[in-house]
Amino acid sequence: MTAFKAGPHSVPTAARTASAAAPLDGIRVLDLSRILAGPFCGQNLADLGAEVIKVERPGVGDDTRSWGPPFLRDSAQRDTTDAAYFAAANRGKRSVTINLADPEGQAIVRQLVAQSDVLLENYRVGQLARYGLDAAALLELNPRLIYCSITGFGQTGPWAQRAGYDFVIQGLCGFMSVTGEADHRPGGGPQKAGVAVTDLMTGMYATQAILAALIARDRTGLGQHIDLALLDVGVAMMANMATNYLANEVPPIRQGNAHPNIVPYQTFRAADGWIIVAVGNDEQFRRFVTTGEAPELAKDPTWARNSDRVRGRETLVPLLEKMVERRPAAWWIDSLEAVGVPCGPIQDLAQVFKHPQVQARGLELGLDRAGATVGTVANPVRFSATPVRMERAPPALSADTDAVLNEICGLSADRLAALRHDGVI
Repeated sequence: MTAFKAGPHSVPTAARTASAAAPLDGIRVLDLSRILAGPFCGQNLADLGAEVIKVERPGVGDDTRSWGPPFLRDSAQRDTTDAAYFAAANRGKRSVTINLADPEGQAIVRQLVAQSDVLLENYRVGQLARYGLDAAALLELNPRLIYCSITGFGQTGPWAQRAGYDFVIQGLCGFMSVTGEADHRPGGGPQKAGVAVTDLMTGMYATQAILAALIARDRTGLGQHIDLALLDVGVAMMANMATNYLANEVPPIRQGNAHPNIVPYQTFRAADGWIIVAVGNDEQFRRFVTTGEAPELAKDPTWARNSDRVRGRETLVPLLEKMVERRPAAWWIDSLEAVGVPCGPIQDLAQVFKHPQVQARGLELGLDRAGATVGTVANPVRFSATPVRMERAPPALSADTDAVLNEICGLSADRLAALRHDGVI
């Protein structure tokens, strides 16, 4: 196991005490997934204390290992073959390379499954069945197994066989119909999120589902198959936008940084930069405009209620824009914070990791990998008694193949050498 590298922005000692039992100590996960949704789930489970064995293709590995630059650096500050993208979702895992298309490789996976609690995969529907590694076959081998499948469109339905990609799902699920500047404004049009939001949300739903299935197994003694689809998650995460539509059957539209149900709840350009103002009620609106020395807006009954401000946003917002642009951003943030109006700056990531609150919470995590530090973002969950574990850096390809297959499958050094010679591992 690679050692935790302490630093000024590391997770506090109490949150990484090796002697304390993590929530999922004793749980073994086979992570056959790649790219982001599945690996992100696997990393969450590893942080919670599970032993996560990442099964990768020999010589190639997870696609995201090559998704650079930037690449991770070695101890001499030279680029490695692993992209920083890979590090975002593979902390805490052991890397084992197995050729799933080879019958001997399939037999090894079955040996691992027989002694595992969870299998996580994101192959196309039916692909693993060709290798005898589908849910039905492996649940027969190990009835206590939690088998979690992540696909673009689920195991059923007319689109089940299609490949799913986050960007495509963001368009299909309605997300891009409400994201981006309003069509009638400069720069208007559909916009994806800056991160692969449906992949990440699916990884979170998968984590939740696996934990729930483990609890159910404690009651029944049996595992089960979890069917998760990026499209399903994308539609579900539309949340209030979806219920707005279901309430009146009017599809919501793009409104940029404005809120469809609250005004003002958006960005404003101050004299020297952008700020966010998130007025949540009528009293906060009164404080906002009073602070901005626009008492006529505070007294005007036209704007007293949020419902009226929403209906009249096209008239009101330009008045607020003129009010805000008279003062610098720092003045607004300090002044509005003092009167209890939610507000804040818009930061880039350099500013984020320098922010005193981010530093105090230890969100920048440095992990040692062969003498070099890998920067990752710490798990945000804080347990009082069962801390998360973030001690193992994202693994080099096949770094743990021999150790894992010897420990779990009992394969000898000679047998491992023969399998490697044959391209099985």
